Amino acid sequence: MTDNILKENIQGFTDGEENGRDKLYREVNAIYSMLANIYGTDKLVLKAGKLEALDGIKSEEIEDRVLALQKVVFEDPTLEDKPTLGEIPKALSEIEEELSDLLARKTIEERIEKKMSDKMQSRHDDYMREIKLQIVKEETGPENSQTEAKLSDLEKLEEKKLSRSLLEVLKPKDLSDIIGQTAAIDGVFAKVASPYPQHVILYGPPGIGKTSVARLAFQEAKKLPYCPFSKEASFVEVDGSTLRWDPREITNPLLGSVHDPIYQGARRELADGGVPEPKLGMVSEANGGILFIDEIGELDLILQTKLLKVLEDKRVQFDSSYYDPDDPSVPKYIRKIFEEGAPADFILIGATTKDPSEINPAIRSRCTEVFFDILSPKDIELIIENAAKKLDVEMESDVGRIISDYTIEGRKAVGILADIFGLVMYKNRKALCKGERNPIISKEDAYEAIRRGRIVPYSGIKGSQEAIVGKVFGLGVSGYLGSIIEIEAVAFPAQEKKKGSYRFNETAGSMTKDSVFNVASIMRKMTGEDIADYDIHVNVIGGGKIDGPSAGTAIFLAVKSAIENKPIKQNMAVSGEVSIHGRIKAVGGLQEKIYGAKQAGIETVYIPKENEKEIPNDIEGINIVPVNRIEEINEHVFEKGKTQ
Repeated sequence: MTDNILKENIQGFTDGEENGRDKLYREVNAIYSMLANIYGTDKLVLKAGKLEALDGIKSEEIEDRVLALQKVVFEDPTLEDKPTLGEIPKALSEIEEELSDLLARKTIEERIEKKMSDKMQSRHDDYMREIKLQIVKEETGPENSQTEAKLSDLEKLEEKKLSRSLLEVLKPKDLSDIIGQTAAIDGVFAKVASPYPQHVILYGPPGIGKTSVARLAFQEAKKLPYCPFSKEASFVEVDGSTLRWDPREITNPLLGSVHDPIYQGARRELADGGVPEPKLGMVSEANGGILFIDEIGELDLILQTKLLKVLEDKRVQFDSSYYDPDDPSVPKYIRKIFEEGAPADFILIGATTKDPSEINPAIRSRCTEVFFDILSPKDIELIIENAAKKLDVEMESDVGRIISDYTIEGRKAVGILADIFGLVMYKNRKALCKGERNPIISKEDAYEAIRRGRIVPYSGIKGSQEAIVGKVFGLGVSGYLGSIIEIEAVAFPAQEKKKGSYRFNETAGSMTKDSVFNVASIMRKMTGEDIADYDIHVNVIGGGKIDGPSAGTAIFLAVKSAIENKPIKQNMAVSGEVSIHGRIKAVGGLQEKIYGAKQAGIETVYIPKENEKEIPNDIEGINIVPVNRIEEINEHVFEKGKTQ
């Protein structure tokens, strides 16, 4: 019915009087036809009704019709002033302009809607395709013939298992297995197994049990109810020499890093959403437990600085330019890590073979320090005996002593025994295949394995009971290893009085030269002899560099022996700087020097009285004699009543 009314009114205009208004009628009629096409006839009538223009559409007066057009086109029901006949052309022009804008907008909207429809259809197709693939995967799984074949191969590999390695069998399983480190064990345990455990740095030569002591002390600490470590607490171990700071911050296994969306390794579901993913490091893995850094002195300097910050804060902070705190797609755990950091509350235990002076002072200031002793020959022999028990093999009595001549490291000693054991088992393989018990390891077996491995003795210098003119043993130290220094001297009367000369090893260092000058003054004061009357040659056998003036006493004795032709006992060694007044001054590295002398079979060591408090309490098998002046040594080192 509405359609008929509109058509009747439009027809009324068409059949109207042929006068000056005909042109305006036709324009109005055309506009109504256009609106009917744009909105549809029904919607146009409804729109006119809402805008109070329906009566105007029904009217036969052109003025009412134009006013109704204005209300509909401009969507303004408040318009009341009907245009006059002279104003109608202008009004129609404005209506046409508005209609052109309306048509343009409608065209653009239709184009956009079409594109949106196409996109939605494409997305829908993709979504349906993914759903179908997911269903297929769930039905069939990710497996195919190739993946199943590889899984079968892997399972076959898992079935092939060897017995434990020899060194794994010999590895210390309890603190009682650690030999020669009673004081160090007590020190580590006191600092770790406490209600308030401390960071620790362990000093000592390699292969003496630093790592094993730290690990076993931690295991014992976890059993104590007053210690803060839980049963699940971790012992995270890493070698400091393998860690390097990455300036791009892409990877940092120690402290952790961030996998930004553009980098390889980022999870696909996070990368697709542009979300960075933090990767926690060892400091967080060790949270609540121990972080053990072997060779901490080799740790990258920048990493050391960053590690100090973590030790202070007990947290690791992460940052990324890709992190958007307002992004709702960021998972809660990632948001928490970026905003609060990751926990890193652990106890640091560092081990090093370096001298304390070579360790970062800032790290040292935050740690207590424990020093491990050098293993004596008796310690090595006991380690070998315990290892032989674990291998269920018997040895001749001298095998342990033989091995102790070739190393002062417990780990290397066990390695040598493993070599000997392997050789013996090979040589007796036929008997073993018949079910016979393990053979006894003989001295010949030990020497054969050592010879095949081309292992050289730790110290080729050995003390003896003889006495030699112009030769004395001094003591040196390198790192934590003490050693014997052979110093010899010869003296000949100068061809002309007061025109003697002296020579010495240039490679032995400038301190040797200074010591010779001191010797000249002391000799003249003690004996009245002027070394200017002699041609003297001082030699450090092997050309070893003497670090510091500690060989002064030894050089004096060698020169005095050469000038007076008095032999010196070769079962003793001396250490100490000698002043021009004959006083024996303190030296460094005393404990290492004493252990080095004991390793070489020295029976007596003369040391400065000022170093007396540094004598190890548990040292056995060697006599330590503190002295104040050179005259005190002079009374004991020369073979009395003998000249050569």
